Amino acid sequence: MTSKKSLDALQKLMSGNAEYLSARRSTGDISLALRERLVQEGQKPWAVVVACSDSRVVPEDIFMCNLGDIFTIRVAGNVIGDTQKASILYAVEHLGVSLIMVLGHTHCGAVGAVLDGADDTALSPLMQPIAHAIGEETDPDRASALHTMKAAEGLLADPTLGHLAQQGDLLVQPALYYTETGRIEVLR
Repeated sequence: MTSKKSLDALQKLMSGNAEYLSARRSTGDISLALRERLVQEGQKPWAVVVACSDSRVVPEDIFMCNLGDIFTIRVAGNVIGDTQKASILYAVEHLGVSLIMVLGHTHCGAVGAVLDGADDTALSPLMQPIAHAIGEETDPDRASALHTMKAAEGLLADPTLGHLAQQGDLLVQPALYYTETGRIEVLR
């Protein structure tokens, strides 16, 4: 059973994405007053979003969030390594976040590189986990979804995160962002 706090956070993200689909610009609060308050009172994000570094994937806008609402971790291909996992654990353990969304996207360059069989030693830390997750899949959108679901599963293998999820205190949710439309699909 997932906690109400986790489900409320997921609903906030999805409601923000619904608003984003018809918006011409972000309505998130980035005001001086909010920035000052966040410095004085500290941050209290209600979700972690692990997203790709792709410049077309901006979680704060995609979910129409204010400064301080989400703890965003961006890395090419939304690959979760040790430093990303440490950041996630910080947000969960120290900031009280109860939702982790692993956000893949269509037209991902890292996934495309794996599908194209690119052989770049410098990119291997990104490409190896993606290749492992997608296996023989050749459809780019399906490959992005498979990789995103595998990354979310990997978080649940962490003893702390897995325990919190089993207790219902944490939701680890994979999702796919469609760059063409802006729509988010919740996976699983």
